[in-house]
Amino acid sequence: MRAGIKGVAEYSLALLIVRLFAAMPRHFAYPTAKTLARLGFHLAPRQRRAGLRNLQMAFPELSLKAREGILRGSFENLGRLLVEFTHMPELNKGNICRFVVHDGLENYLEGLRRGRGVIFMTAHFGAWELSSFAHAVYGYPLRFVVRPIDNPRVERLISTYRTRSGNIPIERRSAARDILKALRQNEAVGILFDQNTTRSEGVFAEFFGIPAATTPALALFALRTGAAVVPGFLIWDASLRKHRLRLDPPVQLIETGNLEHDVLENTKVFNKILESYIRAYPDQWLWIHRRWKTRPEGEASMY
Repeated sequence: MRAGIKGVAEYSLALLIVRLFAAMPRHFAYPTAKTLARLGFHLAPRQRRAGLRNLQMAFPELSLKAREGILRGSFENLGRLLVEFTHMPELNKGNICRFVVHDGLENYLEGLRRGRGVIFMTAHFGAWELSSFAHAVYGYPLRFVVRPIDNPRVERLISTYRTRSGNIPIERRSAARDILKALRQNEAVGILFDQNTTRSEGVFAEFFGIPAATTPALALFALRTGAAVVPGFLIWDASLRKHRLRLDPPVQLIETGNLEHDVLENTKVFNKILESYIRAYPDQWLWIHRRWKTRPEGEASMY
């Protein structure tokens, strides 16, 4: 009974927030979300502690004040994500260029030209929900791997927004078969690869110089299918007042014939690519996630 009431309350709150921000003109929604994000920085002590600890490990050379500045920016980035997500239904081919510009589309097209599918390698960076959505509005829909939200009503609400531009979700629990099928049909599959995983599911690859349990899925699928791995990150460009969907050239994979070795080495490469983006735009990554939670056997917790 309590779980049911909690579920209804969560859904009602999510629906209220979505409708509230969707009804706001963007010029009013942005500062409103920024104010909420600043409040969130003070009202979310657990996330704030995790973020500061992550920043301490990633940027030991920075002062506490500098790290706090990055983390505040990360919270504000979440506010910007909220605005963009709630306004996604307004986007179409006629107006998308006012909000998102492609930067390196030729690299994505090169990946498709190879004919073995494209893995859109991305992360919880910038307004990440908008990246694949905008890409589809431009005419390049893809499939994307998701872990369903526990509350089914909230999940349906979020999924309705995510799929409006033609993208198709792949549930994580049945992902392998669907991903392989999509890649063999020369389709694109978006995979977020930047979160902590378990020892049994991940490999330890350095991230900011620290071994991080990382999903091997990108490397495995790429090596098994020959799919092009195209890094894609949505960057907020304050000078343009727009988002840039940066698509890099397909990654040159390491292929020695030793699958276990190649999976690990390519995963290290993928982490380095993400790290380079985070170093360039540190306030646009999701620092509040405990990225280094899982440790190698016998190693103490870092949190």
